[in-house]
Amino acid sequence: MKTQIELRTLLHSVDHKSYPAYKALAGAWKFDRYVLVIDHVQGDPFAAPSSLHVEIAHTEAKFPAAYYEKDCARIALQDYLVRQMSKQFEQYNFKAKGSGKSGLLSVSRCGQAVLERSACQITKNGVIVRFHVGFPAFGRTINAGELEKILFDFLPRCVENSLFYGRLDQKKVESVIFLAEDQEALRHILKEEKLVAFVANSSILPRKSGVSDLPLMDSVPFVSPVSMERTFRLPHRGEISGMAIPEGITLIVGGGYHGKSTLLEAIQMGVYNHIQGDGREFVVTDDTAVKLRAEDGRSVRNVDISLFINDLPNKKDTTSFSTEDASGSTSQAAAVMEGIEAGTRLFLIDEDTSATNFMVRDEFMQQVISREKEPITPFLERAKELYEKAGISTILVAGSSGAFFYIADCILMMDHYHPVDITERVKELCKEHTAPRVQAPGFELPDFERVLPAFRGGRKTGGRDWHGKEQRGRSQDGKGRDGQKEENGRYEHMKVKSYGLESFSLEKEEVNVRYLEQLLDPEQVTALAYLMRFGLEQVMDGKRTVRKVAEVIWAQWEKEGWKPFCSSYIPCGLAKPRIQELFACIDRFRG
Repeated sequence: MKTQIELRTLLHSVDHKSYPAYKALAGAWKFDRYVLVIDHVQGDPFAAPSSLHVEIAHTEAKFPAAYYEKDCARIALQDYLVRQMSKQFEQYNFKAKGSGKSGLLSVSRCGQAVLERSACQITKNGVIVRFHVGFPAFGRTINAGELEKILFDFLPRCVENSLFYGRLDQKKVESVIFLAEDQEALRHILKEEKLVAFVANSSILPRKSGVSDLPLMDSVPFVSPVSMERTFRLPHRGEISGMAIPEGITLIVGGGYHGKSTLLEAIQMGVYNHIQGDGREFVVTDDTAVKLRAEDGRSVRNVDISLFINDLPNKKDTTSFSTEDASGSTSQAAAVMEGIEAGTRLFLIDEDTSATNFMVRDEFMQQVISREKEPITPFLERAKELYEKAGISTILVAGSSGAFFYIADCILMMDHYHPVDITERVKELCKEHTAPRVQAPGFELPDFERVLPAFRGGRKTGGRDWHGKEQRGRSQDGKGRDGQKEENGRYEHMKVKSYGLESFSLEKEEVNVRYLEQLLDPEQVTALAYLMRFGLEQVMDGKRTVRKVAEVIWAQWEKEGWKPFCSSYIPCGLAKPRIQELFACIDRFRG
C-alpha cells in the first residue's frame, strides 16, 4: 500500500495538467491513523464528484465492541458517525476553490429516522465511511494545491473529530446506543403482547411542515386514553407508558383537522427507529406494516384480485389480472393482495387517499345498484376475515361512513389532538341502527405462485460483468447471461438513475414510487434501483415466483450487504429500504 507521502508527491506531479490526469490518484493510501481510498475520480470538475472512503481499524477507532455487536446498536452507531462527519464537512465545504464542484465535501444527509446506509459500515475489521469530494480545477486544469488542502488538512480534521471514540462525547454515544436497544426491546414486546403499534405518552406527532420531517414546536403532546394505556419496562429507560394498539381492526375517527391523519402518519413511520429529540422515538409499529392507497394509472401484472373484484362486464379474468392503467379501486385491490404476498401483518389505510367504492358501499347504493351488477366486494366486507383467517390487522382512518363501526374492535376518536377511546359507547349506538353487510362469502387467499416473465433487457456493453470480471463466449440466443446484452463477449449493467422520492429508472424504464408513502429518504429509492437491477439481471428468470425473487434478492443483501449490488466499488448514497418496498417495486416495473 502506498503512503501519504507518495500521494502528496503524485499530486504535485499532476498539478496544472488536464483534468483526466487526476485518475492516477485512484487507489489506497496509508495515512497515520487511517487508510484513504480513492474509489472513483470524476471525469471533469462539472461531473458528479469523486467517490472516496476512509478505513479505520477497531484498534484505532476504539469504540466498545458492545456498541456494534447487535444490529440495532451497530446501525445506530453508524448513523451517528455519518451525522458527525456531515457536521464536520459543513465547516470545510467549498473552502477549496475552483470551478464546477471543486471543493465540495459531502456525505449522506440523514433525516429523523435511523437507516442503514452505505455511507458508513462497521465491519469485523473496523469503521468505513464513504463520501464525495469535488476535485478542484480552474476550468479543466488541475489545481493540485487546493486538493492537497482537502486531503492533508480538511479531511484529517474531519476524520479525527468524528470517527474516533476518544474525540467524541462518550455520554452522547452511549445514549444513542441505549436508545436503539430500548427501541428494539419495545419491538419485541409488541410481538410478545400481540400488539401492532405503541405510541408513548408525551410523543410529539405533528411535523413542522409538509416538506420537513422535523417535529412541530409547541404542538400538543400525545396522551393515551386510560383504557388503552400500557406500561412496559425497557432495559435502559426503565418504565414507559403509552397507547398500545392490539391486533385486530382499529378505527380512528374525529372531526377534520383534529389529528386523525397525523396519528396514522406517525404510526406508518413507526416501522423505523427515530433519533433522540424527534418526538417519535417511541412510536413503534409492526415493521411489516404497509400503507395502502389508491394509485390511479399504475400497472398491475398477473395479480389475483378476485377476493375484491369479480365478474367484470368485459369478462376479464381477475384471478390473474393485468392492466397498464389501473383505476383507483383496482389499484387498491391489487395493493392489498401484493401486501399480503409481501408478508405484511398490518394494513394502514386513510379514507382520504382511498377509492371510495373500494372501501364501502352504503345500503341505499346497494338498493339502487344491486350486488349482481357490482363487481367490487368492498374492503369493509373483507377486513374482519383478513384478521380472523389471515392474521392481518388493520388501522383505518375514517370520517364519512359509520359502516366501519360494525367491524372495529377498537374505536379511537381524535378530539383536539387527544385520542379518546369511544369503543363501548359506539357499540351501544350500533345496537340502535340496522347493521350493514360487513362480511361477504367466498374468502380465500390465492397461493401466491405468481411468476413474471424473464427480463431480457440490458444496455450496450463493453465493460465487465456483475462481479467485475470480463465475460467471454456467446449464449445460443445472442444474449448475455441473466439477461444482460452481449457484445464482443463482454457485458455491462443497466444504467440506473433515481429522482428523489418520485421514481427511479433502469435504462429507459421508469418505476414510479411516489405513492409508497413509507419511503422517507431518496437514498432508499436509489438502493431500490440497485436491488431491482440485480433482480432483473441475476434473479428474475421467468421460473421463480415474485415472492421467491424478492427473497433471493433480500437474502443476498443479508449475506453480503451492499457489495453484490454495486459494480467496482460501493458508493455513498444508498439507504436500506424494507422488503415490502422491494416487492412494491417489482410489482410496479413495467418492463
